[in-house]
Amino acid sequence: MNTNRLSKTVEAALNAQMTKEAHASQIYLSYAAWADKQGFGGTANFLFRHAQEERNHMMKILEFILKRGGEVKVEAIPAPPENPKSLNNCFEKIFEHEVDNTKAVYKIVKISLKEEDWATWNFMQWFVKEQVEEETLAMNLLDKIKIAGGEKMNNNDMYSLDRDLESTPDEARSAQDVTADKP
Repeated sequence: MNTNRLSKTVEAALNAQMTKEAHASQIYLSYAAWADKQGFGGTANFLFRHAQEERNHMMKILEFILKRGGEVKVEAIPAPPENPKSLNNCFEKIFEHEVDNTKAVYKIVKISLKEEDWATWNFMQWFVKEQVEEETLAMNLLDKIKIAGGEKMNNNDMYSLDRDLESTPDEARSAQDVTADKP
């Protein structure tokens, strides 16, 4: 008896996203190692935490596939891209990666909507919200870097940014959580 509650299309898309999350973890890990080597311990700490968060996303998808009776396919992940050239470049690359990941999440949402797979559609809403937070966090960091001078940041500004990143929360407040009392 077949107990798989996922269509082949949804199962393939979820497996692809699982691999994409693993790749994201490797990217954050690679950039964290780069940052640490450059002496940016706070930035490295921030990026190491995000590497683990991406791995947790991968595991969340893996568990969902299994709970729906699907088959998990662990695929090879591509090597991370080349190291950033600067802190500014690091967060530009992270933002671009998060936008790409958001598009992949939306693709699964669209497929599950079309197939009326409400369990997958509902499951993916968590990832939609998460991607809003990830993009917002990256944009906020890019804004701080821009204010500090972007590529022309001086050593004092880089030191301050690095120190701030060590204690920067891993989540950004999403728009749906904002009220008149707490803008």
